[in-house]
Amino acid sequence: MAFGTALLAPALLIASGAIAQTPIRITADLTDAPRKLYHAEIDLPVQPGSATFTTPKWIPGNHRPTGPVSDITGVVFTANGKTLPWRRDDVDLYQYHVEVPAGVTTLHAHLDCIVTSRASDYMAVLEWEKLMLYPAGIPVKQIAIQPSVTVPQGWGLGTALQPVKQFDANTKPGGTVQYQATTVEQLEDSPVIAGAHFHEFALAPEISPKHYLDVVSDEAHDEDLNPETIDAANNLIREASAAYASHHYNVYHLLLTLSDVAGGEGLEHGQSSDNGVGEKGFASPASRLGNSDLLAHEFTHSWNGKYRRPDKLYQTDFATAQVGELLWVYEGMTQYMGNVLAARSGLETVAQYRDRLAMTAANLDYKSGRQWRSTDDTALAASILRSEGPEWGNWRRGQDYYAEGELLWLDVDTLIRQLTNDKKNIADFHKLFLAKGGNTGPLIVTYDRQELIDDLNQVAPYDWKMFLHERVDDITPHADVAGIERGGYKLEYKPNASKSETMIAQARARRPGGGGPSVWYSLGLQLKGDGSVSDVRWGSVADKAKLAPGEKLIGVNGWVYSADALHSAIVDAMKSTQPIHFIVQSQDKLHEVDVDYHDGERHPVLVRTDGTKDYLDEILAPLTQHPPASKPAKSESDSDSN
Repeated sequence: MAFGTALLAPALLIASGAIAQTPIRITADLTDAPRKLYHAEIDLPVQPGSATFTTPKWIPGNHRPTGPVSDITGVVFTANGKTLPWRRDDVDLYQYHVEVPAGVTTLHAHLDCIVTSRASDYMAVLEWEKLMLYPAGIPVKQIAIQPSVTVPQGWGLGTALQPVKQFDANTKPGGTVQYQATTVEQLEDSPVIAGAHFHEFALAPEISPKHYLDVVSDEAHDEDLNPETIDAANNLIREASAAYASHHYNVYHLLLTLSDVAGGEGLEHGQSSDNGVGEKGFASPASRLGNSDLLAHEFTHSWNGKYRRPDKLYQTDFATAQVGELLWVYEGMTQYMGNVLAARSGLETVAQYRDRLAMTAANLDYKSGRQWRSTDDTALAASILRSEGPEWGNWRRGQDYYAEGELLWLDVDTLIRQLTNDKKNIADFHKLFLAKGGNTGPLIVTYDRQELIDDLNQVAPYDWKMFLHERVDDITPHADVAGIERGGYKLEYKPNASKSETMIAQARARRPGGGGPSVWYSLGLQLKGDGSVSDVRWGSVADKAKLAPGEKLIGVNGWVYSADALHSAIVDAMKSTQPIHFIVQSQDKLHEVDVDYHDGERHPVLVRTDGTKDYLDEILAPLTQHPPASKPAKSESDSDSN
């Protein structure tokens, strides 16, 4: 796609034209967050006659229609103090029809939203689809809107929205804060976090534009992150800025909530990211490791996904279905670079990165569903795969475009290095692809697969069209480990892999329905801590023995089931021709199952290949000089901070 002044100018003209209009005015009231309710008062510029208003349906970044229309309640339209009747559309249930009386130029709407997550007694997170109402049938980047947010006294607020009146966020003023006018498209892309325990940190002050880390916690003092985490966050800003050689925002806020009540999140936005982890999610090296890629992944999306977006994934409204065919770029390349940046910035070590990569590659290599479903189809079917459970998930496949994309872009990176005698790498591609147009404000510029191919060929001439076709469109029986092998390592399975306890804990925590011993690559079972079967790998010895998800292991080789008993049974079977004998509970019945397996425990690990170029460690080397560790930086009060 050609990119230059001719492309930029119309987009900017549209944006400025929208701001010149009479804006919608919306006040979001989050003071009822402890009661799981948000409220909104909205003034809508109108003309007399029939009017149709809508709430968002397809939320950017969710890759499926997740607009919370079923939670929006208490909808009342008034004009000149009189209540007006409204009717929901017969087909598009997100739309409301209203007859505007003669002489009325402003319609007032009140609505409430039942908030089932991301709210607690001490915090609230607002993604604007919960409260926003605007005219249907108009491109959202052309609709002007001015937001205000009301929170309890003493609460702080974090957002990339710019306040009308500047203040130091760490004063935690509470009350109502009015923000500058923007567009419906940008407001939907500008979440707000608020809470009683709030701290804003200014990051990497030498880099422009300015960056902040806004933290809200349920427990007092947890918002004061430890110096190691702050240092890594500072390094993340530096490393991303060097890797992508551009910025596409006026200011950036990493929004982070720490809560065991409000739930987790990882959602990208152009000028901020909404990140939610457990209360102690960054309190120790072990817990930080479990979340090490979160901030880096969502930050990378500002370039890849928000600024550069697949042409069919971008729609001019939030009502039209988004097509996910290039999610292996949108999410896959972000998965690759997010993990690389986590290692470069110190959120995890190089050894921990290799452990993570080994697990990713092994999981994909043992993904039975790749026998019938391509990576391309996992992307196209994203909207029907994102909420599925673990049962037979290996045969169905899920959002594999994340991990498949990570291996694919590692393959690309190492291949570019090899083709150019290590003179170029994926950063040269990013300078063409992600930095087109130079530094911009928040903007969306779309692309297609052909542009990817053209830009890759500018960096290193090759048959990239066939390269992508073979890895994305074709059915492939095994994972793409070419990047690992070209990087100087090979994937092996060992009985006692040299993984840290934190990596094992992370694997268990992130495995859907997991928590039990790891026997996926041996028996083909995914187990909970109590022996319940979450998933059975299609084609494995467990599958052949007719074990099924939902059953529970009660006994093993004459012993009451435990992780240790299962471990002993697998080890003993290596010296025996007898099958492993299980007592299994299926609903209210018990039955016996014999699993014929004798190859011992198998855990994935990357092993260095002697005599090869170590591209992998080269990839993970920081691009910038990291200053010595220091105490956390306090946020300053200035024109870019709220």
